[in-house]
Amino acid sequence: MLFKQTILDGIAAGRVTLAFRRWKRPTVRAGGTLMTSVGVLAIDRVDRVDESDITSADGRRAGYSTREELLDDLNVRREGVLYRIDFRRAGADPRVTLRNQDALTADDRAVVRTRLQRLDAASRRGPWTAAVLHAIAKHPGRRAAELAAAMQQQTDVFKANVRKLKNLGLTESLEVGYRLSPRGRAFIP
Repeated sequence: MLFKQTILDGIAAGRVTLAFRRWKRPTVRAGGTLMTSVGVLAIDRVDRVDESDITSADGRRAGYSTREELLDDLNVRREGVLYRIDFRRAGADPRVTLRNQDALTADDRAVVRTRLQRLDAASRRGPWTAAVLHAIAKHPGRRAAELAAAMQQQTDVFKANVRKLKNLGLTESLEVGYRLSPRGRAFIP
């Protein structure tokens, strides 16, 4: 579940505690969590709803000025079932602490190397982790679409791979593009 930056700002400030999505099937479930750039969200409820169930107050809780503004955003994509997701911010993003840990021991390096090898082994397209890390290191702040094209990958596949590296604390997102985190720079000298 992705959020626009303005919505993320509202979540961080505690103003946004509700989201609506159209899905073929939900990508989050009640009792689960969701990692975002502003922290971990605890998913309290996921319910199917009709547009007529959405109130003006719901629109504001979802980060919109009006119910109509929310519906305009939702109706960009008409296919799928409409879901209401109630959530709360449950804590800081643990990846922030991890990505700033740049004093890597030999054991730390071995753990990261093993996890990267697992990601490479699980890929149907073959090894990719080193190439993506080096591309980001060489071109910090470059748009994902440009990096993906240079690597002959689809942008959505590239972005998903970068998120996997972000989960290991090796990369961080910028306003535009990515860069290696302090941990990533320490791992790849």
